[in-house]
Amino acid sequence: MPPSAETLARSEWIRRIVPYLCALPPMVFFGGVLVWVALRDPAFLWNGLSDVALGLVALGLLALRRRLPVLIAVVTVLMTLVSTTATGPAAVAYVSLARRRPLRRFFAVAALTWVCMASQLVTTGITQQTYISLLAGTAFYLGLTGVALYLRGRDEVAASQRAAALAAEREQRQRIEQARLAERAKIAQEMHDVLAHRISLLSMLAGGLAYRTDLSPEEMRATAQLIQENAHQSLTELRAVLGTLRADAAPERDGDAAVTPPQPTLADLEKLYDEVRAAGQKLEVHDRLSDREALPTQTGRHAYRIVQEALTNARKHAPGSRVTAEFDGRPGEGLRIRVSNPVLPGTPAGPGARLGLVGLSERVRMAGGTMSHAIEDDRFVLDVRLPWEA
Repeated sequence: MPPSAETLARSEWIRRIVPYLCALPPMVFFGGVLVWVALRDPAFLWNGLSDVALGLVALGLLALRRRLPVLIAVVTVLMTLVSTTATGPAAVAYVSLARRRPLRRFFAVAALTWVCMASQLVTTGITQQTYISLLAGTAFYLGLTGVALYLRGRDEVAASQRAAALAAEREQRQRIEQARLAERAKIAQEMHDVLAHRISLLSMLAGGLAYRTDLSPEEMRATAQLIQENAHQSLTELRAVLGTLRADAAPERDGDAAVTPPQPTLADLEKLYDEVRAAGQKLEVHDRLSDREALPTQTGRHAYRIVQEALTNARKHAPGSRVTAEFDGRPGEGLRIRVSNPVLPGTPAGPGARLGLVGLSERVRMAGGTMSHAIEDDRFVLDVRLPWEA
């Protein structure tokens, strides 16, 4: 759960105030020493006041340490030459520089800091106390350097984690977008398979009414009823496809029950055969499947759509010709579907030519199978092989 705005504001306020809190202890310590010296020697009062004033100026300069880290670090360390209370702000600027700028600049300022510290110590003369103070100051700044480099490393790790999180978020958004595009393509393919089959049946039935003058009134009524049934079935199947592919499918308006999408399998092929035969398509089926009950439902669904599209293509490109559909396969060997029809010269391809084969190829590929099509002995042959397992 992401932090609230109040939590973020509080953490930002703490992050901004902590450097000043870190700079205050050395200022308070050296300020106390200056007060003690001034009480003992009133002549030192002016020097003490100027020292504290420069320390406060250095503390105020810390507000610019993020925009001008190198400049603020150099200025504050130079101020330590004449102000002991500036040591605290200079140390904070020193650490801030290490966190925000290249190491070569940091080490250059580190060398300047050591030189300023040494110069300040030797101005009173070189004694044993000077060496001890120099060693102590060097150890202090070495420790401060270690802290600065640790904070720098932690910042870099946090930055890399944020970058990785952003990259993962972008990748997740891309995956979601790809899934949406794939779903849209799937919807388009399903709509093509369903509607092309139904519309081609309607076209065949309507053509029979338009050109056949020998139909009796009963036959005309039967054909009209078939047209009506197929039109109604087209709408039903279209709504069913949309209901299948939309994860957020909801009940229809006006209190209607939600559409329960059909899941056609090989068991529904007989109904498909009856529909196309009733519409006038000549169909011959050779079914040599073994243990068809063991065929996974998803594989059966793909097989149904493949046969449906193959019969639709045959009605488009070889109307009135006899279509042969062959099935073979068994568990462990896969499912083979072979649909063929005569090639009629001069038959117009019609709108959407070859789009059905493109869609079939994509469906077969997604199912893990293979598809080929060719003209053999003046017949167009569609050969599909699907893995038995889903």
